[in-house]
Amino acid sequence: MMSECDLTETESGLPVLDTGAVAAVPELDSNFHSTGPSKVSFDNSRIGLGFAANPGVAVRISDSRESVLTELETDGSGEEALLLPCLAGSSTSPNGGRDKRSRRNRHSSSSDKDTLASPGTNSGDFNHFPEDPEFADFILKAEQAIEGGVFPERISQGSSGSYFVKDSKGKIIGVFKPKSEEPYGHLNPKWTKYFHKLCCPCCFGRGCLLPNQGYLSEAAASLVDTKLGLGVVPKTKVVYLASETFHYSAIDRAKSRGKKYALEKVPKVGRRFHRVGLPPKVGSFQLFVEGYREADYWLRRFEAEPLPENIRKQLQSQFERLVVLDYVIRNTDRGNDNWLIKYEKPGEGDESDKDAEWSENCTDSCIKIAAIDNGLAFPFKHPDEWRAYPFHWAWLPQAKVPFSQETRELVLSRISDMNFVQDLCEDLYEMFKADKGFDKAMFERQMSVMRGQVLNLTQALKDGKSPIQLVQMPRVVVERSRSGGQGRVVTLGNAFTQTFHCKRPFFSSW
Repeated sequence: MMSECDLTETESGLPVLDTGAVAAVPELDSNFHSTGPSKVSFDNSRIGLGFAANPGVAVRISDSRESVLTELETDGSGEEALLLPCLAGSSTSPNGGRDKRSRRNRHSSSSDKDTLASPGTNSGDFNHFPEDPEFADFILKAEQAIEGGVFPERISQGSSGSYFVKDSKGKIIGVFKPKSEEPYGHLNPKWTKYFHKLCCPCCFGRGCLLPNQGYLSEAAASLVDTKLGLGVVPKTKVVYLASETFHYSAIDRAKSRGKKYALEKVPKVGRRFHRVGLPPKVGSFQLFVEGYREADYWLRRFEAEPLPENIRKQLQSQFERLVVLDYVIRNTDRGNDNWLIKYEKPGEGDESDKDAEWSENCTDSCIKIAAIDNGLAFPFKHPDEWRAYPFHWAWLPQAKVPFSQETRELVLSRISDMNFVQDLCEDLYEMFKADKGFDKAMFERQMSVMRGQVLNLTQALKDGKSPIQLVQMPRVVVERSRSGGQGRVVTLGNAFTQTFHCKRPFFSSW
């Protein structure tokens, strides 16, 4: 016996099977059991019209005469399939069922497309900073600007994908560095590192650093700066942002276009997507500072035009804070082109032009330093292979001056307290463990290097040494001792072991 199910089209554009023919089929004998598959014939011309109006619709026919369903396919990423019943049995009135379905579709089609928000497209679902409302306000401005069509702009300099983030008025408010677009990330839009990896794999990467942790290093440097009260790192945190100008894979862009099309054409399907737009990228967001220029520019100017004595002391104090920061986090990429100086001669500039986020950290001095580009720090061992990655500020005249009393009073009382150092390590642990590739054993090695740096810095400040003498001190690693454990579970105790790292890299000045 053959029954014919006709596809009719409601006002919303969704095909609905005509159940009139099915209702006319006489009741089958309960003792009759069909051994062959159910045969259902369709009007090909009418089905074609239904599919043309609704791309992505599939009709599934089952063996039971009461379970003929129309299924709207999703993208297969875990969203529930929307099943539309087309047959409800012989007891249902065909016209009544079709009219009821049409009224429901008419109601949804007139409102869903206008009021349905794109689920999961707002990166604000991930960005929560209740302890820092000022920073949260900057992130909110960035998200609103992206939604309004003011997209981040890629920075041409550098070997990774970093972006100037703007507010709704087009003013730069921050620098965003996605994890996936770091120098050795799989979506780095710059070709420099790709050819580096392809042509010279033996020298690819830095053997003392964990790969793809640059965004954590940026945020951790800001944390260390805050804990030590240095005030030289612009506020930096880990955030999630999504923008069309970011470098996405072709698959992500195709999925985004497909979901947007489904949301526009079939809103009931779009409502079940976890996310419609491009996926948010995790990365570091550093507040933008205005009025600063590269340190190399000002250092050359200061050689030709010597500073007054009071301004020179201010520069020396700011420089020593930069030294403390770089030495504690063991920055492997500190040249004179990635730290900034802002200098205003007395009587120049306007107080209203000063950045609000720096007013609480800086005094009334007219010269300030900003330590940016801290993404290549926190190594898990001291450089001991090819390159030494030295601090380039060690060759400056300011590095030959012993640490001032101001710097010693600011830092020494904190870093000489092991409880303070342990609290700092715990705060860094809470930050680093959020990464998907977090390895606790490697993190402990990173903290061992940092503890050794803190130990050397403490001794140098007590002895009244200069920054150049500090970097010449023997390299130390302070490891936590391992206590007893069962099987493969190893616990770390509260005792520490100090060892010297004697292996030297091949190039000592590069």
